[in-house]
Amino acid sequence: MPNITVELLSGRTMDQRREFVAAVTDAAVGILKARPEAVRIVFTEIEKTDVANGGILESDK
Repeated sequence: MPNITVELLSGRTMDQRREFVAAVTDAAVGILKARPEAVRIVFTEIEKTDVANGGILESDK
């Protein structure tokens, strides 16, 4: 069973999540030969105040 963990900045819509999980599941089925029902995807949301790139908080961009 593929377990896929996705970390992303908060603010994505449910439609974006649905589209993403469908595409990732399709990729796992095609590449890993997994059964669709065996593909598990977990989202972890990160607030923009909790991450920085290049010394700048995402919330400050």
